[in-house]
Amino acid sequence: MSSVTEVNESIKSCIILCGGQSRRMGQDKGSMIIQDKPMIKHILSTLNHHINEVVIVLNDKDRIEKYGEFINPQDYDYNLTICEDEIKNKGPMPGIMTGLTHITGDYALILPCDSPYVSSKYIDTIFKEINDDHQAIVPYHDSENKLKTSEPLHSIYNRNLIPVIEDLLSQDILHIKGLIEKIDTKFVQIDDKKIEKKEFRNLNRPSDI
Repeated sequence: MSSVTEVNESIKSCIILCGGQSRRMGQDKGSMIIQDKPMIKHILSTLNHHINEVVIVLNDKDRIEKYGEFINPQDYDYNLTICEDEIKNKGPMPGIMTGLTHITGDYALILPCDSPYVSSKYIDTIFKEINDDHQAIVPYHDSENKLKTSEPLHSIYNRNLIPVIEDLLSQDILHIKGLIEKIDTKFVQIDDKKIEKKEFRNLNRPSDI
């Protein structure tokens, strides 16, 4: 496994997960045209001027080549890396682990490629919640059950979780909430004030578009 030796807590990193099989949508979601451009480019544009580096995790070399045809790193003011998922077809947790091995910051915001409505306000807000006492910053909907109603794919994770994720994967524990309950997590409520519910709208089926 590749790793980054120099880590900087002042760097804002984002990992975009595009390694899913998109069975419900019937086609690759990140490259789908939404409002005249590929869905992932909506996210990349929103991140501009709010982030230092972005890592896009794809599931094979063919998809990497395809994305390279329509993503121009010079369009953005952050460093952009496209990498291949180290463990394929096992859900998003291996993609998080793969992305964390490529960042140079201490923390990374995870975003799925099918959430084009994430705003720059959310990006700024969630990064302000980072502190040294927690390994993850996780938004949630219902205070009665924070874990069950959490949004683990719109959360921030510390790079030091790589060995923890490796251990869970070795036990075939693939559910991200299994990671969240195991580590020091700071939960942040989605209250439609500081964080709005619309940030978490995603597109899973053709009817969602």
